[in-house]
Amino acid sequence: MTADHIKQSILEKLECEFIDILGDDGTHFEGVIVSKSFEGLNRVKQHQMVFNALGDKMKSEIHALSMKTYTPSEWQLL
Repeated sequence: MTADHIKQSILEKLECEFIDILGDDGTHFEGVIVSKSFEGLNRVKQHQMVFNALGDKMKSEIHALSMKTYTPSEWQLL
């Protein structure tokens, strides 16, 4: 598993304004994901959306994914 594979898997299921996934050991990754789909959702629900986009990869191919999720308006404030 590569960071690019994770990025593509997320983009297939979730419309993102910005996404950056890092990690080079094949199992541990971190990412920043900005999506208007996160509007009105708390962080737990946002993270669940990302995990759902990854599906079974989270059970087998990805050991850990640390992420920061933002709505576009939150992202503009950073």
